[in-house]
Amino acid sequence: MALLAEHLLKPLPADKQIETGPFLEAVSHLPPFFDCLGSPVFTPIKADISGNITKIKAVYDTNPAKFRTLQNILEVEKEMYGAEWPKVGATLALMWLKRGLRFIQVFLQSICDGERDENHPNLIRVNATKAYEMALKKYHGWIVQKIFQAALYAAPYKSDFLKALSKGQNVTEEECLEKVRLFLVNYTATIDVIYEMYTKMNAELNYKVDSFSNLRNYLPCVFFRGGEDEPKNMPCCLNCPSWR
Repeated sequence: MALLAEHLLKPLPADKQIETGPFLEAVSHLPPFFDCLGSPVFTPIKADISGNITKIKAVYDTNPAKFRTLQNILEVEKEMYGAEWPKVGATLALMWLKRGLRFIQVFLQSICDGERDENHPNLIRVNATKAYEMALKKYHGWIVQKIFQAALYAAPYKSDFLKALSKGQNVTEEECLEKVRLFLVNYTATIDVIYEMYTKMNAELNYKVDSFSNLRNYLPCVFFRGGEDEPKNMPCCLNCPSWR
């Protein structure tokens, strides 16, 4: 759990205002989380999180006092961009960032809650599926959904995932999960507040990402575990004619 425990988010203040600088510093260490999932199909989510953090930081660095909190960013950009808002700037970047962060939160919470496939208890497919469906699926078009459906069949075993998350430290599974639960306390509260902020300010957008062109930059091939429940008629590789 060293990967997460080293950079805990701060507790929320009474006014629930999230300071931009400390928030960006904490979440900037999260992209390697997706390396623990093994499959290269998760690389676009990792890249998306990193890219959106960079975009938000670029805005923040122009005037740290003006953009001291995440709410300040939305309020200032709403006035700055007028009718274009919230489809632009750090507001749009934070909208997508919170979805990637929600994926991590739901996934980890599902594992901590003991949700699993009773027939295959060491697989994390159930947990990853729940996280994807709750955090990202509704914003993806059909083709992108199929790509991530394939990724779920390449997810690592739970034991391997927790070992990767612990950076090879000699800890028990329960010790690792206890640290994950500790990480989730402030993390979940922070993500919830960001979602509430977008709802209150009417800044949420529900358009779908229909193109998978960006995924070609990351994915030479999609691998499956195999088995009778494997998706049928799926191309073995994103360079297959079936995708075109």
